[in-house]
Amino acid sequence: MAIYVEKILNRSSPPAVLIRQAWREGKRIRRKTLANISKLPPAAIAGIRSVLKGGVVFDSLDQAVSIRRSLPHGHVAAVLGLCRQIGLPRLLHRKRSRSRELALACVVARVLFPASNLASARFLSTDSPGSSLGSLLGLGPVSGNELLANLDWLRKRQPWIQRSLARRHLQEGSLLLYDVTSSYFEGNCCPLAAFGYNRDGKRGKRQLVCGLLCAADGCPVAVEVFPGNTADPGTVAALVRLVRQRFGMQSVALAGDRGMLTTARIREDLGPAGLDWVSALKTTDLRTLLKQPKPDPNSPGQDPRAPLRPGELVPDQVAEIHSPDFPGERLLVCLNPRLKAERARKRESLLRATEEILERIADMVRRRSSPVLRKGKDAINRRVGREANRKLVEKHFTIEVSDDELRWSRKQGSIEAEGLLDGIYVVRTSMGQDKLAAGEAVAAHKRLARIERAFRNMKTDRLQLRPVYVYDEEHVRGHVFVCMLAYYVEWHLRRKLAPLLFEDADREAGEARRKTPVEPAKSSLDAQAKAAGKQTPEGLPVQSLETLLEHLKALTLNEVTLPGGEGSAFLLVSQASPLQAKALDLLGVDPDKIVSSGKPA
Repeated sequence: MAIYVEKILNRSSPPAVLIRQAWREGKRIRRKTLANISKLPPAAIAGIRSVLKGGVVFDSLDQAVSIRRSLPHGHVAAVLGLCRQIGLPRLLHRKRSRSRELALACVVARVLFPASNLASARFLSTDSPGSSLGSLLGLGPVSGNELLANLDWLRKRQPWIQRSLARRHLQEGSLLLYDVTSSYFEGNCCPLAAFGYNRDGKRGKRQLVCGLLCAADGCPVAVEVFPGNTADPGTVAALVRLVRQRFGMQSVALAGDRGMLTTARIREDLGPAGLDWVSALKTTDLRTLLKQPKPDPNSPGQDPRAPLRPGELVPDQVAEIHSPDFPGERLLVCLNPRLKAERARKRESLLRATEEILERIADMVRRRSSPVLRKGKDAINRRVGREANRKLVEKHFTIEVSDDELRWSRKQGSIEAEGLLDGIYVVRTSMGQDKLAAGEAVAAHKRLARIERAFRNMKTDRLQLRPVYVYDEEHVRGHVFVCMLAYYVEWHLRRKLAPLLFEDADREAGEARRKTPVEPAKSSLDAQAKAAGKQTPEGLPVQSLETLLEHLKALTLNEVTLPGGEGSAFLLVSQASPLQAKALDLLGVDPDKIVSSGKPA
C-alpha cells in the first residue's frame, strides 16, 4: 500500500492535486482519494510530497543540517590546482608517495603560510588543520620531525628537479640571469653560517649566500647555497659547473652584475668554458676609458682620443665603443639623464650635509665649548677624522686645522671629475653584433632586476626565506630549495592572475612603448588604466597577490552532516563570489573537482 500526491489535469479548469492511496488486488491496482489539496500553496504541496516520499520535516533550517567543520579552501584549491597544471608533483617525483605529497604540501604551504617546520606541521596535520591542504593530499597526522626528514629527501632530488626545470625553461643559445644574495642567521650553529658582506644591514650576524639562476623571463631554474663568507665572484665557478655538467648546455649567455662577472672571472671561468656573457664595467674601469690610449706603433690609424667621451653621448641612446684595455669585448655606453640629475642632486645634498658637520665642529672650536677640542690641533684632527667622512664625500674637501681654527673648501675639480660619469653606465659583452644587438645587450643586463624581485619575494615580502629555523647544513640547503620552488609556483601564479593584480598582463605592449632600452620600463596602457581606476574592465577590484589569496581563503570547504548520523556526512564547497570565481577561472581550477565524493582528489 502506498500513499502519494498525484496531479490530475482538467481540460477547462485548473489541475487537481490529490492525496491518493494505491494498493494491489490480484492483478489489478486499486486507488482511493484521501484528500484534495489543490488549494494549498505550491510550497506546502511540495513539502507534503517530500514527506510522503520519506522526507523529514524540521521546525527550522538549523535542525536539518549541521556543519561539523569549515576549512579555508579557495586559496588552497587555486595554488594546488596550479601546481598540478604546471606538473610540479611529477617534477618532485614520478611516482606518488608520502614523501612526494609532503614535499608538495611544504611548497604550497610556503606560498600560503610561510612558517617554521613545526608551525607548518600543525598547519597540515588533520589534528589542527589551518586549511584544507592536508585533507586534500591525504596527509593525516604530520610532525615537525617528519618535515625535517622530508627536507633530506628533497635535497637528494634537487639535482634531478633542477635538470628537469632547465629542460623545460632553457635551451641552447638562451640567456641566463644569475645573481647572489645573502640571508642572516640567528645563532652560529650552522656550518654554512659565516661573517661576510651583509646585504641585509645586520651587523654582527653570520649569514649564508644564495645564488639564483633564472631564465630570461625571470622564471627560477636553480639555486645554490654557499658559505656566508663567499664573495660574489667565488660563486661563478659553481655556476659554470651547474650549466655545463649538470644541465649539459654548451652555448648559452650569462648575464650578471659587475661585482660578480669581473674580468678575472671572465678570464678564468667563463672563457675556458666557452660561455658568452653580459655584464657591466665598474666605476674604476670607466675612469680608464676617460684616459687617452697609449700610442701603438702597430696601429698607425689609432684614434688618439679617449674611448669614452661624455660630452658626445646622446641621452637615452646606446653608443658602441672599443678599448685596448678590454680586448675582444663590445662596450655599450648608455647615458641616462634622469640618473644623471639624481646623482648630481644627491652629491650636492651630501656635500651640504658634510659642510654642516664641519661648521658644527668649527663653531665648537671657535667658542671652546668642548673640553676635548681645547687640547689643540691633534684633538681637532681626531674629531674631524671621526665625523667628516660620515657622508663619504670628505675626498671632495680641503680641510685645514690649526690649534684654534678649522677651515675647509670644496675641491671643485674633484667634484667635476666625478660628475663626468653621472648617469653613464657601460654594458660589456663577449657576443658579437650577429648574436646580440646593442639594444638587446643593454636590455639583457637590465633584466637582472627580475632576479632582484625574486630575492625580495623570497627573503622578505612573501616566502620568508629568513629567519632560517633549521641549522643542519643539508636542512638549510633543503629549506632554500623549498623557497625557490615556492617562488617558481608564485611566478606562474602572478602570470595567470595578472588581469586581477597590479601586474601588467601585456608585457610586450609595455616594452613596445619604450623607444630605447635605456629609458625606464613602461607598462601597457591597459595596465595604467587598471592601476589608475583600481578596477578591472569587468568592474572587479584590483588586488595584490596577498589580498587576492586572502579573499580566496574565504571560500571554505565545509563538512556537513544530516540527522542520519555519521554515514550521512559529505563535503560541500561554499559558493564563490564574482572575484573568487574570476580568479579560479583564470587559473583554470574548479574547487569542487578537487574534492570528489568527500575524499581527497
